[in-house]
Amino acid sequence: MTVGGTSAALSHVGRVRSNNQDSGYAGNSLFVVADGMGGHAGGDVASAVALRRIIEADIDYPTAQDAAAALQTAIIAANGQLTEAVFEHPELTGMGTTVDALVRVGDEVAIAHIGDSRIYLLRDGELSQITTDHTFVQRLVDAGRITEEEALVHPRRSVLMRVLGDVDQSPEVDTLVLGTRPGDRWLLCSDGLSGVVDSELLRATLMADLTPAEVADRLVRYTLDRGAPDNVTVVIYDVGTESVANDVQTVGSAAKPLAFEISAPRRTSILPALRLPGTRATAAAQLPPVPAGVESDEFYGELLEEDARRIRRRRLTWGVGAMVVLLALLLAAVIGYSWTQSRYFVGQSPDRSTVTIYQGVPQDLGFISLSHEYRDTDIKLSKLPEYDRNLVRQNVPADSLDDADAIVNRLRQLSKEGDQ
Repeated sequence: MTVGGTSAALSHVGRVRSNNQDSGYAGNSLFVVADGMGGHAGGDVASAVALRRIIEADIDYPTAQDAAAALQTAIIAANGQLTEAVFEHPELTGMGTTVDALVRVGDEVAIAHIGDSRIYLLRDGELSQITTDHTFVQRLVDAGRITEEEALVHPRRSVLMRVLGDVDQSPEVDTLVLGTRPGDRWLLCSDGLSGVVDSELLRATLMADLTPAEVADRLVRYTLDRGAPDNVTVVIYDVGTESVANDVQTVGSAAKPLAFEISAPRRTSILPALRLPGTRATAAAQLPPVPAGVESDEFYGELLEEDARRIRRRRLTWGVGAMVVLLALLLAAVIGYSWTQSRYFVGQSPDRSTVTIYQGVPQDLGFISLSHEYRDTDIKLSKLPEYDRNLVRQNVPADSLDDADAIVNRLRQLSKEGDQ
């Protein structure tokens, strides 16, 4: 059944971008915005692939909790498809997309969010931002290091901490369930809108006595009036009481055919497939005629032996090539590991109670750890300010041991100040 309410979706390339990398969807009970990134031949593919997978979740659910779980599953599956797309088309490496999705189930909504696209709720004249941006500057704001106003012009405001793409096999997706009621107006938008139009103008526009389509059009025009430096996508959903059959809308890059097909199977071998030439001897019917004065048995025997030698040479060539590749990979691994052991980072001890210097880098290569504990500093994490404590938990990189010692000395001073 169609949920009560009316909706609209609109997407625009803006005044600066050469193509639209956003995708939007207003369906029966599902509403989605995806903001792609990764260049001309990447972002549009990312948002389109993700949205086309996620809209499969536009079905009826018994509870909003079931809908939230389904959204999370669909988004993780979309992330897997993006990883597969990059495997099949290496030129798409680095592409990614944000996702904001909302499903209404009765008098509740299920929400899933990753990235810096946003979901807003207008209720009784009050505008609330429901999602929290997964950006570097938002972390600074949350830690009290900068203000909301400073975040708007911060040079790192576009750096995303979480996103769908080929970076993380299991990205963390925020989900929540909230109550909703007739008269609520929900807005899903890419940062092409939220980064250009301030919250007060958003509130005034959403409060206007206009249809969802008219509101969406007005918001997009506001971005164009302000230069529209990025693609902008808007989805409006007005909660109502009666079930109405809204026209399902798909806008942006997902509304166009994909430039890349995802069809090739994943190759699991560490080496490219090596296709050896056929090993069957040449058929007698394909042999050249026997030269005059030469015994046929001798001629054919020599010819077949030459074929065998050629096959052996080809096998040897491919075998040596494969060995060279393996040795190159092994050498690269040794050099890479040696490089990691020239690095250091400052993190928390295994029991998460003190600050510790580690040698290496804070990653694992399968079952191989690329770091080990170098020295426990005995600095209690609990004595550090919250911001610095969180930095240590996330690991602070150091170019050298001296650099790591300098970081520790600063933390030790902060720890002493915490004791005072």
